[in-house]
Amino acid sequence: MSEYDYLIVGAGLYGATFARQAADAKKRVLVIDKRDHIGGNVYTESIENVVVHRYGAHIFHTNSERAWNYVNRFATFNRFTNSPVANYKGELYSLPFNMYTFNKMWGVTTPDEAKAIIEKQRDEAGITEPKSLEEQAISLVGTDIYEKLIKGYTMKQWGRECDKLPAFIIKRLPVRFTFDNNYFNALYQGIPVGGYTDMVANMLKGIEYRLSTDYLANKEEFESLADRVVYTGPIDAYFNYELGALKYRSIRFDTEVLDTPNYQGNAAVNYTDSETPYTRIIEHKWFEFGKDRNGDDIPKTVISREYSEEWEVGVEPYYPVNDDENAELYSRYKALADKEGNVIFGGRLGEYKYYDMDAVILAALDKASMALKGDFVVKW
Repeated sequence: MSEYDYLIVGAGLYGATFARQAADAKKRVLVIDKRDHIGGNVYTESIENVVVHRYGAHIFHTNSERAWNYVNRFATFNRFTNSPVANYKGELYSLPFNMYTFNKMWGVTTPDEAKAIIEKQRDEAGITEPKSLEEQAISLVGTDIYEKLIKGYTMKQWGRECDKLPAFIIKRLPVRFTFDNNYFNALYQGIPVGGYTDMVANMLKGIEYRLSTDYLANKEEFESLADRVVYTGPIDAYFNYELGALKYRSIRFDTEVLDTPNYQGNAAVNYTDSETPYTRIIEHKWFEFGKDRNGDDIPKTVISREYSEEWEVGVEPYYPVNDDENAELYSRYKALADKEGNVIFGGRLGEYKYYDMDAVILAALDKASMALKGDFVVKW
């Protein structure tokens, strides 16, 4: 008899959700993570009494009552609304694209005026069926906004020319002909008071976990401990890159403490020109309205500049590069994964898929439900 029913590799949202469900079903669970902290990429830490999102801004947003009720079991959420600002060579624009943006760009005051300009610019560009990100963006917001607020930012983010990127990347781009600068059109939105680390700690309460523990370095030893494995690491790394490495974009964070109470007046400012080397600056204190845990004003501030970079093995992967080549390579890895009958592959790295946080949690809940009901058949 194995020591554990489930070995869960990764203490991020997927792993923590699955672990919680398994533990609640009276299963013996061990969670391990190669990092020195829980929470995965939603990990937050306190610096100068500011809750800092170490791996970039994470704002929980969802239309799913099921996901919202689930996370509220483990944290109290504040009322933070994501309303980023775009900085193009010193010109400031409201995001997402809305009537404030159109007014600043063209001086228009009505939706019909804005729509007319976008339609005219789309017709002048001769776009009928968008085949690239560039054409898709122009068809949605016109050439002026594309040139100032999309082109440079996207090139920095993906490291590729916009006419070489697929159109679907930007199909979810919010465009509103109202004065609504709430980026997420979601019923529920906010950030856990005190940060995500506390939330994940509550999810793992009573569950054994080990940090700074590399599963792939001692794979056979760890597999012998449990009947089943839930693996949330990179799928290609699991198979030792035997088919080649999947491509990702990575991010480098330059975090700095400043002796001022207010650096930029907003949680997120995107730098959309191509000359500025970073994509955005996050000022973390505004995720909690400039207050510490006691509700007091914080005299200092912490900012993070984000630099999008090409990924290589050994660097933290963030965004999968969803082109045809990588989709085909992932399908071959998935075929190998399907033969690993006692292993569940999950999460953004295990499934090579960009996941919003609510979708990660819902996917883990569904997979755990199947596994715990016995629908997941182990093929030895």
